[in-house]
Amino acid sequence: MLAQISPWYAHAAQRTAAAPAHALAAPARMEWSTHAGIGPGAEILGRDLCGKRVLELGCGPGHNVAHIAKHHQARVTGVDLVGLQVRRARSHYGHIDGATFAAGHALHHLQATGQTFDTIYSVFGAVGLVAPELLLAAISRRLEPGGVLAFSVPHPARAGRHPSTDDRPREDYVTMPDRTRLPLARWEFDACRWGAHLSRTGLRVTSAVELRHPRRDPWPTTLLITARKR
Repeated sequence: MLAQISPWYAHAAQRTAAAPAHALAAPARMEWSTHAGIGPGAEILGRDLCGKRVLELGCGPGHNVAHIAKHHQARVTGVDLVGLQVRRARSHYGHIDGATFAAGHALHHLQATGQTFDTIYSVFGAVGLVAPELLLAAISRRLEPGGVLAFSVPHPARAGRHPSTDDRPREDYVTMPDRTRLPLARWEFDACRWGAHLSRTGLRVTSAVELRHPRRDPWPTTLLITARKR
């Protein structure tokens, strides 16, 4: 029920109605932004991911999971709240060795799994959409010592906005494939506030990068943060 009232369910339903899912080749590059080719790729997750256990929180149709499994030979699990998205991901990339997909809430998955991971990441996924004090603590518990967390979120200064001045979420929206907008709650912190939240859970920020398209965007559109477990 939670998934079916989520705007992400409506988003997946529109995508599914527009085009049936079919097997795809793994993308040649991992993307952190809405603009392809902007910023770093999977290298920020670690120099050698071969055989590593990797978890994506909010995998959508599975493009990044497929890239990391195919091109870096990691064992990657993609979790998504919406079962429709997981079915799409399996249809696209279920044939790729090392890529697996599971439906569920990111926080609940972290709390229930008995696994630990070398790397956890989120690309406009669960980080920023789930209460940080809960989600970041659960991520830290599931990361191996020295493990990497990387996440990209909409930049809090995009389109002339300003970062949150407190730890509460604020109203945002997600644009559907048909260009309609549905509301959601999002935590919109600057790098400093994210760093403070991460530090409380034993994670230390190692980089914070602002991404924007050099010709289309006067403001940064994406904030990409990497942290390491102490």
